[in-house]
Amino acid sequence: MPLRLLKYGLSRRYPVRGDLPPTPDLRPAYDVVIVGGGGHGLACAYYLSRYHGIRSVAVLEKGWLAGGNTARNTTTIRSNYITPEGIAFYREGVQLFEEMSRELDFNVMFSQRGQLTLAHSEATLRSFHLRAEMGRHLGTRIEVVDTKGVEALAPLLHMDYGGALEIVGGLWHADGGTARHDAVAWGYASQAARRGVELHQRTEVLAFERVGERIGAVLTNRGRIGCGNVLIACGGMNYPVALKAGVELPIRNFPLQAMVTQPLKPFLHNLVSSVSLHTYLVQTDRGEVVIGGGSDPYQLYSTRSTLDMKEHLAAGAVHLFPFLKSVQLTRQWAGITDMTPDYSPIMGASPVENLWLDCGWGTWGFKATPVAGKRMAETIATGRVPAILKPFALARFGSFRLLNEMGATAASH
Repeated sequence: MPLRLLKYGLSRRYPVRGDLPPTPDLRPAYDVVIVGGGGHGLACAYYLSRYHGIRSVAVLEKGWLAGGNTARNTTTIRSNYITPEGIAFYREGVQLFEEMSRELDFNVMFSQRGQLTLAHSEATLRSFHLRAEMGRHLGTRIEVVDTKGVEALAPLLHMDYGGALEIVGGLWHADGGTARHDAVAWGYASQAARRGVELHQRTEVLAFERVGERIGAVLTNRGRIGCGNVLIACGGMNYPVALKAGVELPIRNFPLQAMVTQPLKPFLHNLVSSVSLHTYLVQTDRGEVVIGGGSDPYQLYSTRSTLDMKEHLAAGAVHLFPFLKSVQLTRQWAGITDMTPDYSPIMGASPVENLWLDCGWGTWGFKATPVAGKRMAETIATGRVPAILKPFALARFGSFRLLNEMGATAASH
Protein backbone atom coordinates (compact mmCIF):
# COMPACT_ATOMS: atom_id res chain seq x y z
CA MET A 1 0.00 0.00 0.00
CA PRO A 2 1.43 3.46 -0.87
CA LEU A 3 2.56 5.33 2.24
CA ARG A 4 0.65 8.47 1.24
CA LEU A 5 -2.62 6.52 0.99
CA LEU A 6 -2.04 5.06 4.46
CA LYS A 7 -1.33 8.51 5.93
CA TYR A 8 -4.44 9.90 4.29
CA GLY A 9 -6.60 7.09 5.68
CA LEU A 10 -5.30 7.55 9.24
CA SER A 11 -5.45 11.34 9.27
CA ARG A 12 -8.20 13.03 11.29
CA ARG A 13 -8.17 16.13 9.12
CA TYR A 14 -8.11 14.36 5.75
CA PRO A 15 -5.85 16.89 4.04
CA VAL A 16 -6.67 17.37 0.38
CA ARG A 17 -4.17 18.79 -2.06
CA GLY A 18 -4.23 18.85 -5.81
CA ASP A 19 -1.95 16.34 -7.47
CA LEU A 20 -1.59 18.26 -10.72
CA PRO A 21 -0.72 21.97 -10.97
CA PRO A 22 -2.54 24.32 -13.36
CA THR A 23 -1.06 24.76 -16.82
CA PRO A 24 1.74 27.38 -16.57
CA ASP A 25 2.92 29.87 -19.16
CA LEU A 26 5.36 28.50 -21.69
CA ARG A 27 9.02 29.28 -21.12
CA PRO A 28 11.20 30.30 -24.09
CA ALA A 29 13.06 26.98 -24.11
CA TYR A 30 13.37 23.58 -22.41
CA ASP A 31 16.01 20.89 -22.34
CA VAL A 32 13.41 18.31 -23.38
CA VAL A 33 10.03 18.76 -25.05
CA ILE A 34 7.73 15.73 -24.95
CA VAL A 35 4.89 15.73 -27.48
CA GLY A 36 2.05 13.72 -25.95
CA GLY A 37 0.65 13.84 -22.43
CA GLY A 38 -0.39 10.21 -22.20
CA GLY A 39 1.13 7.45 -20.13
CA HIS A 40 4.36 7.14 -22.13
CA GLY A 41 5.12 10.86 -22.25
CA LEU A 42 4.37 11.37 -18.56
CA ALA A 43 6.42 8.31 -17.58
CA CYS A 44 9.40 9.56 -19.58
CA ALA A 45 9.11 12.98 -17.92
CA TYR A 46 9.07 11.37 -14.48
CA TYR A 47 12.13 9.18 -15.09
CA LEU A 48 14.03 12.11 -16.64
CA SER A 49 13.38 14.29 -13.61
CA ARG A 50 13.91 11.70 -10.90
CA TYR A 51 16.74 9.51 -12.16
CA HIS A 52 18.60 11.76 -14.60
CA GLY A 53 18.24 15.18 -12.98
CA ILE A 54 16.69 16.72 -16.10
CA ARG A 55 13.88 18.96 -14.85
CA SER A 56 13.65 21.49 -17.66
CA VAL A 57 11.00 19.35 -19.33
CA ALA A 58 7.73 20.39 -20.99
CA VAL A 59 5.00 17.83 -21.71
CA LEU A 60 2.72 19.14 -24.47
CA GLU A 61 -0.76 17.69 -24.72
CA LYS A 62 -3.25 18.80 -27.37
CA GLY A 63 -6.23 17.88 -25.18
CA TRP A 64 -6.12 16.86 -21.54
CA LEU A 65 -3.62 14.61 -19.79
CA ALA A 66 -4.14 10.91 -20.52
CA GLY A 67 -7.22 11.68 -22.59
CA GLY A 68 -6.15 9.72 -25.67
CA ASN A 69 -5.32 6.03 -25.90
CA THR A 70 -4.32 5.94 -22.22
CA ALA A 71 -7.99 6.48 -21.39
CA ARG A 72 -9.24 4.15 -24.14
CA ASN A 73 -7.59 0.81 -23.48
CA THR A 74 -8.51 -2.30 -21.49
CA THR A 75 -5.63 -2.05 -18.95
CA THR A 76 -4.10 -5.47 -19.71
CA ILE A 77 -0.51 -6.07 -18.55
CA ARG A 78 1.48 -9.12 -19.69
CA SER A 79 4.75 -10.37 -21.17
CA ASN A 80 3.69 -13.53 -23.05
CA TYR A 81 5.05 -12.43 -26.40
CA ILE A 82 6.73 -14.41 -29.19
CA THR A 83 10.16 -12.96 -29.94
CA PRO A 84 12.99 -12.97 -27.36
CA GLU A 85 13.30 -9.20 -27.76
CA GLY A 86 9.60 -8.62 -27.13
CA ILE A 87 9.45 -10.96 -24.14
CA ALA A 88 12.47 -9.33 -22.46
CA PHE A 89 11.07 -5.85 -23.01
CA TYR A 90 7.58 -6.55 -21.69
CA ARG A 91 8.93 -8.64 -18.81
CA GLU A 92 10.70 -5.52 -17.55
CA GLY A 93 7.42 -3.65 -17.95
CA VAL A 94 5.61 -6.17 -15.74
CA GLN A 95 8.34 -5.88 -13.11
CA LEU A 96 7.97 -2.10 -13.05
CA PHE A 97 4.19 -2.41 -12.67
CA GLU A 98 4.70 -4.69 -9.68
CA GLU A 99 6.53 -1.90 -7.83
CA MET A 100 4.74 1.09 -9.35
CA SER A 101 2.45 2.00 -6.45
CA ARG A 102 5.46 2.19 -4.12
CA GLU A 103 7.60 3.93 -6.71
CA LEU A 104 5.03 6.68 -7.31
CA ASP A 105 3.50 6.70 -3.80
CA PHE A 106 0.21 6.44 -5.66
CA ASN A 107 -2.19 3.50 -5.72
CA VAL A 108 -2.39 2.37 -9.35
CA MET A 109 -4.63 -0.58 -8.38
CA PHE A 110 -2.31 -3.19 -9.86
CA SER A 111 -3.89 -6.65 -9.80
CA GLN A 112 -1.71 -9.56 -10.93
CA ARG A 113 -4.42 -12.12 -11.56
CA GLY A 114 -2.95 -13.97 -14.56
CA GLN A 115 -4.05 -14.38 -18.17
CA LEU A 116 -5.51 -17.49 -19.78
CA THR A 117 -5.38 -17.65 -23.59
CA LEU A 118 -7.57 -20.38 -25.06
CA ALA A 119 -6.65 -22.87 -27.77
CA HIS A 120 -9.48 -24.14 -29.98
CA SER A 121 -7.26 -26.32 -32.19
CA GLU A 122 -4.21 -28.56 -31.93
CA ALA A 123 -2.28 -26.18 -34.18
CA THR A 124 -2.86 -23.32 -31.73
CA LEU A 125 -1.87 -25.55 -28.85
CA ARG A 126 1.43 -26.40 -30.57
CA SER A 127 2.20 -22.71 -31.01
CA PHE A 128 1.46 -22.20 -27.30
CA HIS A 129 4.11 -24.80 -26.43
CA LEU A 130 6.68 -22.79 -28.38
CA ARG A 131 5.66 -19.55 -26.65
CA ALA A 132 5.77 -21.20 -23.25
CA GLU A 133 9.26 -22.59 -23.83
CA MET A 134 10.57 -19.22 -24.97
CA GLY A 135 8.85 -17.38 -22.11
CA ARG A 136 10.20 -19.70 -19.42
CA HIS A 137 13.68 -19.48 -20.94
CA LEU A 138 13.53 -15.69 -20.50
CA GLY A 139 12.16 -15.75 -16.97
CA THR A 140 8.40 -15.30 -17.32
CA ARG A 141 5.81 -17.41 -15.53
CA ILE A 142 4.05 -19.16 -18.38
CA GLU A 143 2.89 -22.71 -19.11
CA VAL A 144 0.54 -24.72 -21.30
CA VAL A 145 -2.47 -26.22 -19.49
CA ASP A 146 -4.85 -28.97 -20.61
CA THR A 147 -8.64 -28.88 -20.49
CA LYS A 148 -8.73 -29.71 -16.79
CA GLY A 149 -6.34 -26.87 -16.14
CA VAL A 150 -8.56 -24.51 -18.14
CA GLU A 151 -11.64 -25.60 -16.17
CA ALA A 152 -9.82 -25.07 -12.87
CA LEU A 153 -8.77 -21.54 -13.85
CA ALA A 154 -12.17 -20.52 -15.29
CA PRO A 155 -14.87 -22.87 -13.92
CA LEU A 156 -17.77 -21.04 -15.60
CA LEU A 157 -16.20 -21.09 -19.06
CA HIS A 158 -18.16 -22.86 -21.82
CA MET A 159 -15.77 -25.57 -23.05
CA ASP A 160 -17.92 -26.46 -26.11
CA TYR A 161 -16.88 -30.12 -26.01
CA GLY A 162 -17.51 -31.71 -29.41
CA GLY A 163 -18.34 -28.35 -30.98
CA ALA A 164 -16.59 -26.34 -33.67
CA LEU A 165 -14.89 -24.15 -31.06
CA GLU A 166 -14.05 -26.84 -28.53
CA ILE A 167 -11.40 -25.68 -26.07
CA VAL A 168 -8.50 -28.13 -26.17
CA GLY A 169 -6.15 -26.33 -23.79
CA GLY A 170 -4.70 -22.95 -22.98
CA LEU A 171 -1.67 -20.80 -22.31
CA TRP A 172 -1.54 -19.71 -18.67
CA HIS A 173 0.52 -16.59 -17.97
CA ALA A 174 0.67 -16.02 -14.22
CA ASP A 175 2.45 -12.66 -14.61
CA GLY A 176 -0.53 -11.13 -16.41
CA GLY A 177 -2.73 -8.56 -14.72
CA THR A 178 -4.36 -5.15 -14.86
CA ALA A 179 -3.86 -1.66 -13.44
CA ARG A 180 -5.99 1.45 -13.34
CA HIS A 181 -4.99 3.34 -16.48
CA ASP A 182 -5.76 6.87 -15.32
CA ALA A 183 -4.10 6.23 -11.95
CA VAL A 184 -0.90 5.23 -13.76
CA ALA A 185 -0.93 8.48 -15.73
CA TRP A 186 -1.82 10.65 -12.71
CA GLY A 187 0.86 8.99 -10.60
CA TYR A 188 3.57 9.74 -13.14
CA ALA A 189 2.22 13.24 -13.81
CA SER A 190 2.02 14.26 -10.15
CA GLN A 191 5.50 13.00 -9.31
CA ALA A 192 7.00 14.61 -12.39
CA ALA A 193 5.30 17.93 -11.60
CA ARG A 194 6.72 17.88 -8.07
CA ARG A 195 10.18 17.67 -9.58
CA GLY A 196 9.73 20.69 -11.81
CA VAL A 197 8.33 19.17 -15.01
CA GLU A 198 5.78 21.45 -16.66
CA LEU A 199 2.53 19.90 -17.90
CA HIS A 200 0.95 21.93 -20.70
CA GLN A 201 -2.58 20.89 -21.56
CA ARG A 202 -4.51 22.33 -24.51
CA THR A 203 -1.17 22.89 -26.24
CA GLU A 204 -1.11 21.67 -29.82
CA VAL A 205 2.07 21.20 -31.83
CA LEU A 206 1.65 22.98 -35.16
CA ALA A 207 5.12 22.52 -36.66
CA PHE A 208 8.77 21.85 -35.95
CA GLU A 209 11.45 24.39 -36.80
CA ARG A 210 14.43 22.64 -38.39
CA VAL A 211 17.94 24.01 -38.01
CA GLY A 212 20.11 21.85 -40.23
CA GLU A 213 19.74 18.26 -39.05
CA ARG A 214 18.22 19.22 -35.71
CA ILE A 215 14.92 20.46 -34.32
CA GLY A 216 15.57 23.99 -33.13
CA ALA A 217 12.11 24.80 -31.85
CA VAL A 218 8.58 23.50 -31.50
CA LEU A 219 5.81 25.78 -32.76
CA THR A 220 2.55 25.48 -30.81
CA ASN A 221 -0.81 27.22 -30.64
CA ARG A 222 0.52 29.01 -27.53
CA GLY A 223 3.86 30.08 -28.92
CA ARG A 224 7.35 29.01 -29.95
CA ILE A 225 9.52 26.82 -27.69
CA GLY A 226 13.23 26.24 -28.10
CA CYS A 227 14.35 22.70 -27.33
CA GLY A 228 17.39 20.56 -26.69
CA ASN A 229 15.66 17.25 -27.43
CA VAL A 230 12.17 16.30 -28.61
CA LEU A 231 10.28 13.05 -27.95
CA ILE A 232 7.22 12.10 -29.98
CA ALA A 233 4.93 9.91 -27.89
CA CYS A 234 1.37 10.74 -28.89
CA GLY A 235 -0.29 7.39 -29.53
CA GLY A 236 -2.64 7.32 -32.48
CA MET A 237 -1.36 10.69 -33.74
CA ASN A 238 2.29 9.67 -33.99
CA TYR A 239 2.30 9.49 -37.79
CA PRO A 240 1.00 13.01 -38.56
CA VAL A 241 3.07 14.59 -35.77
CA ALA A 242 6.29 12.94 -36.98
CA LEU A 243 5.45 14.02 -40.52
CA LYS A 244 5.51 17.64 -39.34
CA ALA A 245 9.18 17.07 -38.52
CA GLY A 246 9.82 15.58 -41.96
CA VAL A 247 9.88 11.97 -40.72
CA GLU A 248 7.53 9.48 -42.40
CA LEU A 249 6.91 6.43 -40.23
CA PRO A 250 5.88 2.94 -41.43
CA ILE A 251 2.62 3.20 -39.50
CA ARG A 252 -1.04 2.75 -40.38
CA ASN A 253 -3.87 3.65 -38.02
CA PHE A 254 -6.86 1.49 -37.13
CA PRO A 255 -9.64 1.98 -34.55
CA LEU A 256 -9.67 -0.46 -31.65
CA GLN A 257 -12.98 -0.88 -29.82
CA ALA A 258 -14.02 -2.25 -26.45
CA MET A 259 -17.08 -2.18 -24.19
CA VAL A 260 -18.11 -2.82 -20.60
CA THR A 261 -21.14 -4.39 -18.94
CA GLN A 262 -23.14 -3.55 -15.86
CA PRO A 263 -21.55 -4.72 -12.57
CA LEU A 264 -21.93 -8.42 -11.70
CA LYS A 265 -20.92 -10.55 -8.75
CA PRO A 266 -17.30 -11.72 -9.10
CA PHE A 267 -17.06 -14.77 -11.37
CA LEU A 268 -13.96 -14.17 -13.49
CA HIS A 269 -10.76 -14.03 -11.47
CA ASN A 270 -8.27 -13.78 -14.35
CA LEU A 271 -8.09 -12.49 -17.90
CA VAL A 272 -9.54 -14.84 -20.53
CA SER A 273 -8.87 -14.43 -24.23
CA SER A 274 -9.64 -16.38 -27.39
CA VAL A 275 -7.67 -15.80 -30.55
CA SER A 276 -10.20 -17.77 -32.62
CA LEU A 277 -13.09 -15.63 -31.38
CA HIS A 278 -11.06 -12.40 -31.43
CA THR A 279 -12.42 -11.68 -27.97
CA TYR A 280 -11.05 -11.22 -24.48
CA LEU A 281 -12.69 -10.52 -21.13
CA VAL A 282 -11.65 -9.28 -17.71
CA GLN A 283 -13.80 -8.37 -14.70
CA THR A 284 -12.99 -5.16 -12.86
CA ASP A 285 -12.89 -4.64 -9.11
CA ARG A 286 -16.35 -3.07 -9.40
CA GLY A 287 -17.75 -6.18 -11.10
CA GLU A 288 -18.01 -4.81 -14.63
CA VAL A 289 -16.91 -7.11 -17.44
CA VAL A 290 -14.59 -5.39 -19.92
CA ILE A 291 -14.80 -6.98 -23.38
CA GLY A 292 -12.31 -6.28 -26.16
CA GLY A 293 -11.08 -7.75 -29.41
CA GLY A 294 -9.03 -7.06 -32.52
CA SER A 295 -8.70 -3.80 -34.40
CA ASP A 296 -11.19 -2.70 -37.02
CA PRO A 297 -10.23 -4.02 -40.49
CA TYR A 298 -9.91 -0.57 -42.10
CA GLN A 299 -7.72 2.48 -41.59
CA LEU A 300 -9.34 5.43 -39.88
CA TYR A 301 -8.47 8.27 -37.50
CA SER A 302 -11.61 8.03 -35.41
CA THR A 303 -12.71 7.07 -31.90
CA ARG A 304 -16.31 6.32 -32.81
CA SER A 305 -18.01 3.08 -31.83
CA THR A 306 -19.85 0.80 -34.25
CA LEU A 307 -22.74 -1.63 -34.03
CA ASP A 308 -20.99 -4.38 -35.98
CA MET A 309 -18.06 -4.49 -33.53
CA LYS A 310 -20.47 -4.46 -30.59
CA GLU A 311 -22.29 -7.46 -32.07
CA HIS A 312 -19.00 -9.26 -32.75
CA LEU A 313 -17.65 -8.75 -29.23
CA ALA A 314 -20.99 -9.67 -27.67
CA ALA A 315 -21.16 -12.90 -29.70
CA GLY A 316 -17.68 -13.93 -28.59
CA ALA A 317 -18.35 -13.10 -24.94
CA VAL A 318 -21.66 -14.99 -24.90
CA HIS A 319 -20.07 -18.04 -26.53
CA LEU A 320 -17.43 -18.18 -23.79
CA PHE A 321 -19.83 -17.35 -20.96
CA PRO A 322 -23.41 -18.01 -22.13
CA PHE A 323 -25.01 -16.56 -18.99
CA LEU A 324 -23.87 -13.09 -20.12
CA LYS A 325 -26.53 -13.05 -22.85
CA SER A 326 -29.00 -10.99 -20.78
CA VAL A 327 -26.43 -8.65 -19.22
CA GLN A 328 -26.72 -4.98 -20.19
CA LEU A 329 -23.91 -2.98 -21.72
CA THR A 330 -23.19 0.38 -20.16
CA ARG A 331 -20.47 1.81 -22.39
CA GLN A 332 -18.57 1.28 -25.64
CA TRP A 333 -15.48 3.17 -26.78
CA ALA A 334 -12.57 3.15 -29.24
CA GLY A 335 -8.96 4.24 -29.45
CA ILE A 336 -6.65 4.77 -32.43
CA THR A 337 -3.90 2.18 -32.81
CA ASP A 338 -0.72 2.98 -34.71
CA MET A 339 0.27 -0.34 -36.28
CA THR A 340 3.66 -1.21 -37.75
CA PRO A 341 4.21 -3.94 -40.40
CA ASP A 342 5.80 -6.32 -37.87
CA TYR A 343 3.46 -5.55 -34.96
CA SER A 344 6.32 -4.23 -32.82
CA PRO A 345 6.92 -0.65 -31.64
CA ILE A 346 9.42 1.92 -32.90
CA MET A 347 11.69 3.30 -30.17
CA GLY A 348 14.88 5.28 -30.23
CA ALA A 349 16.49 7.58 -32.77
CA SER A 350 14.90 9.19 -35.82
CA PRO A 351 16.61 10.53 -38.96
CA VAL A 352 16.63 13.94 -37.22
CA GLU A 353 19.50 14.30 -34.78
CA ASN A 354 17.68 15.36 -31.60
CA LEU A 355 14.25 13.89 -32.36
CA TRP A 356 13.39 10.64 -30.53
CA LEU A 357 10.53 8.23 -31.24
CA ASP A 358 8.19 6.27 -28.96
CA CYS A 359 5.69 5.11 -31.57
CA GLY A 360 4.00 2.20 -33.31
CA TRP A 361 2.38 0.68 -30.24
CA GLY A 362 -0.67 -0.79 -31.89
CA THR A 363 -2.74 -2.53 -29.21
CA TRP A 364 0.00 -3.01 -26.60
CA GLY A 365 0.92 0.53 -25.52
CA PHE A 366 -0.51 0.59 -21.99
CA LYS A 367 1.41 -2.43 -20.75
CA ALA A 368 4.66 -0.83 -21.96
CA THR A 369 4.07 2.49 -20.17
CA PRO A 370 6.72 2.19 -17.41
CA VAL A 371 9.44 0.41 -19.39
CA ALA A 372 9.05 2.68 -22.42
CA GLY A 373 9.16 5.77 -20.19
CA LYS A 374 12.17 4.53 -18.24
CA ARG A 375 14.19 3.43 -21.26
CA MET A 376 13.35 6.45 -23.43
CA ALA A 377 14.37 8.73 -20.55
CA GLU A 378 17.69 6.88 -20.40
CA THR A 379 18.09 7.28 -24.16
CA ILE A 380 17.42 11.01 -24.12
CA ALA A 381 19.58 11.68 -21.05
CA THR A 382 22.62 9.77 -22.31
CA GLY A 383 22.21 10.17 -26.05
CA ARG A 384 22.64 6.40 -26.42
CA VAL A 385 20.00 3.78 -27.12
CA PRO A 386 20.13 1.00 -24.47
CA ALA A 387 20.47 -2.59 -25.62
CA ILE A 388 16.89 -3.50 -24.72
CA LEU A 389 15.58 -0.88 -27.21
CA LYS A 390 17.98 -1.44 -30.11
CA PRO A 391 15.89 -4.20 -31.76
CA PHE A 392 12.96 -1.75 -32.01
CA ALA A 393 14.87 0.87 -34.02
CA LEU A 394 13.21 2.56 -36.97
CA ALA A 395 16.18 1.45 -39.11
CA ARG A 396 15.08 -2.20 -38.91
CA PHE A 397 12.57 -1.61 -41.68
CA GLY A 398 15.40 -0.63 -44.03
CA SER A 399 17.56 -3.61 -43.12
CA PHE A 400 14.62 -6.08 -42.91
CA ARG A 401 15.54 -7.09 -39.34
CA LEU A 402 11.88 -7.29 -38.36
CA LEU A 403 10.34 -8.52 -35.09
CA ASN A 404 7.18 -10.41 -35.99
CA GLU A 405 4.80 -10.24 -33.04
CA MET A 406 1.69 -10.88 -35.11
CA GLY A 407 -0.55 -13.24 -33.20
CA ALA A 408 0.96 -12.35 -29.82
CA THR A 409 -1.98 -10.14 -28.88
CA ALA A 410 -4.83 -11.32 -26.67
CA ALA A 411 -7.06 -11.20 -29.76
CA SER A 412 -5.11 -11.70 -32.97
CA HIS A 413 -5.32 -9.08 -35.67
